[in-house]
Amino acid sequence: MNKVWTKEEVLAIYNRPLMQLVFDAAQQHRVNHNPLEVQVSTLLSIKTGGCPEDCGYCPQAARYHTDIEKNDLMTVPQVKAQALRAKSNGSSRLCMGAAWRNIQNNEEFDQVLEMVKTVNELEMEVCCTLGMMTEDQARRLADAGLYAYNHNLDTSEDHYKEIISTRDFDDRKKTIANASKAGISVCSGGIIGMGESANDRCSMLVTLANLSPQPKSVPINALVPVEGTPLADQQLVSIWDMVRMVATTRIVMPEAVVRLSAGRTQMSDEGQALCFMAGASSIFAGDKLLTTPNPDINNDMKLFDILGISTKAPFVDGEQPTTKESYKECASTRGNVKWDRPGHTIERNEKAKQKAKDLKA
Repeated sequence: MNKVWTKEEVLAIYNRPLMQLVFDAAQQHRVNHNPLEVQVSTLLSIKTGGCPEDCGYCPQAARYHTDIEKNDLMTVPQVKAQALRAKSNGSSRLCMGAAWRNIQNNEEFDQVLEMVKTVNELEMEVCCTLGMMTEDQARRLADAGLYAYNHNLDTSEDHYKEIISTRDFDDRKKTIANASKAGISVCSGGIIGMGESANDRCSMLVTLANLSPQPKSVPINALVPVEGTPLADQQLVSIWDMVRMVATTRIVMPEAVVRLSAGRTQMSDEGQALCFMAGASSIFAGDKLLTTPNPDINNDMKLFDILGISTKAPFVDGEQPTTKESYKECASTRGNVKWDRPGHTIERNEKAKQKAKDLKA
């Protein structure tokens, strides 16, 4: 049984002298992971833009003016081609993201299930991030061969209300629970640099660490401010804050894969190396992370060569799922669950929405 963490305990770890914190995290990392091995994942946006949510950090929200290139849901052959390309570049996992508030029981979901089956047959770990989902939807994804489901908490429960007003924090946790019940590996983390305090960062880690079971993967993202979003003017988070967050996550959730995610283009090679030393053991490869820039895969491989790091094979941490015919049950014949919408508004989100309207006028 995992230890039950308090916010005070996690804050005490987070506030250790940085050199001591990195050393402690590195020791914990070596007990539970191969320190010279990093998993490379590719994040593919299978449906971009037009999301009805108001997440303050996200350029895919339909209400903001961000000039992203929108696209409808990709076809199964298109996804297969991208998966093969990712595999040839050293990725062992493909994470498919769709700009949806939640999964709808319709033909598009049936199409995503076929994508999952197809990529699983390529002997790659398949991860999806599709928004909120029910127990039944999670079960069908698992039957199709889904290995992992990403659903980030984003930030602490208190600070969440300052970032998003169209989703309920508890519904985030329900989706994570639904993935776990279906036997899907949970990938859940957050974003730092959104104006939150160290208290908020540690509170988010406490929520994640006290889940049962703990997430198998914990992405740590640095906000990439995008023009047109409410958080466009946020200062870039420092590398020292990233290292602290990675190290604290490693100590609090020792068996999880800590994923060094968005914001790597803002980091030097030396900064990334320090994150690996502090316990990060996964990166996302590819030109973009959904819509934000990401380092070139060739640069990543050069850094790995300098550091003596090798790429991790698929299914080291769990067995490859077996596809079951039951995933084919027609989604379009099922009803849809109505997820909550909190009643509050966020002033800066409303201002960004109004600005977008003015620009379109």
